[in-house]
Amino acid sequence: MLRTLVQDLSEVPGVTLTTSRDARMAPISLPIECVAVTPEVGYLNIFKSLLHQSDAVWLIAPETGGILTALAQLVVASGKRLLGCDPEIAAMTSSKSRTADFLKQAGVDVIPVLALRDIDVSAVGDWVAKPDDGAGCEDTWRFREVAFLREWMAQGNRTRTHVVQPYQSGEAASLSMLCRQGHAWLLSCNRQKISVIENRFLYGGSILNAKADRWHAFEHLAQQIAEAMPGLAGYVGVDLMVDGDRLVVVEINPRLTTSYVGLREATGCNPARMVLDLFYNETFELPRTMARNIVNISLHE
Repeated sequence: MLRTLVQDLSEVPGVTLTTSRDARMAPISLPIECVAVTPEVGYLNIFKSLLHQSDAVWLIAPETGGILTALAQLVVASGKRLLGCDPEIAAMTSSKSRTADFLKQAGVDVIPVLALRDIDVSAVGDWVAKPDDGAGCEDTWRFREVAFLREWMAQGNRTRTHVVQPYQSGEAASLSMLCRQGHAWLLSCNRQKISVIENRFLYGGSILNAKADRWHAFEHLAQQIAEAMPGLAGYVGVDLMVDGDRLVVVEINPRLTTSYVGLREATGCNPARMVLDLFYNETFELPRTMARNIVNISLHE
């Protein structure tokens, strides 16, 4: 993801790039200044130093543990341009329960979050348990009996860190879009490679524009979400289930997603340049030459 973003940004005239990288990781051969992060200095000190030297910041960070929100808050407080979602929306969408409640009130079809105590032990159906701020199917499991679900949730600290949702049938999908001030521009309609092995969900990548036949429906959903959350800005990903004619939102990712890796090939355009145009120009339109190519992204090949 970092490599793709740097390659895209490096082709924009006048842009000079700097990033941080764990000192224990192998060097990267990219057209970018790379500052090593060591335990002695710490990533936050490095981040604040680089923030002081920069004009704009594009965050690549997980929602988990409030990391994305905290970094976004630092950027906004510094007065530098944040090429992404504002901290309030980042905080909301980092929580699956808050996102589901908010979108439901806005009239968007979502998978509800259930209180474990309200699920009767004799209830029939399947349930999914996952971290409220997780990403990439982290610690996400399917349960067919309420008794097993309750037993699993009682282990460790899961009753405070995890949420429970009814299992939603259908095909796993996602959309990639750009957002600004309540408006959305759809970039691709994707099928997600999600498997369930021994009741555990695993994320394996996506096929960009494999759902392009549903473009108008995905575009309508993207606009619904942007209007409900005008703080969404820049590149945004939405995970959903396609169940017949229903598009049911699973979660919103207020950051780069894996699909970005194939977005340039899928659109035939430089998506990073589009994001810069979005933030730095009063008016914005998608390139008229934007394609809908099918691109396969696999994490385990």
